Amino acid sequence: MSFIAGDFTEVTCTHPTLGDFRFSPKSGESFNIDRGGIRSADDNAVTSKGESIDVKNNKGWSVDGPIATDLKTGYEEESIIALSADPVHGVWTFSHISGAIYKGTGRPVGDIATDTNTAQMTLKVAGGGKLENIA
Repeated sequence: MSFIAGDFTEVTCTHPTLGDFRFSPKSGESFNIDRGGIRSADDNAVTSKGESIDVKNNKGWSVDGPIATDLKTGYEEESIIALSADPVHGVWTFSHISGAIYKGTGRPVGDIATDTNTAQMTLKVAGGGKLENIA
């Protein structure tokens, strides 16, 4: 078995009313993937007899990392603002250089700010349920 690390090659969103969007991840930069699902709390809870209390909670999925931004057209910033503001979630895919593709239903969350010196912004997308590995 080999482990392949590296770039995300493409981020897409298909939205039922706003249409299709494509974003270009920055090469050589890291993305963070949290696939969501049930988590055990790390609070070391115990009963008075010393028995462990396992606190389980559901957590949504999220992916965040830097995407390239075109300062002249404003495409990325305008698109992310529209997707964030719309009450309906889109279907997102995140393609990795290894061939892995992740898919989830969600929306952009957090700050929407472009760094003019690096022509990039951090895109964070989050949703409910779990992020699926579809390839």
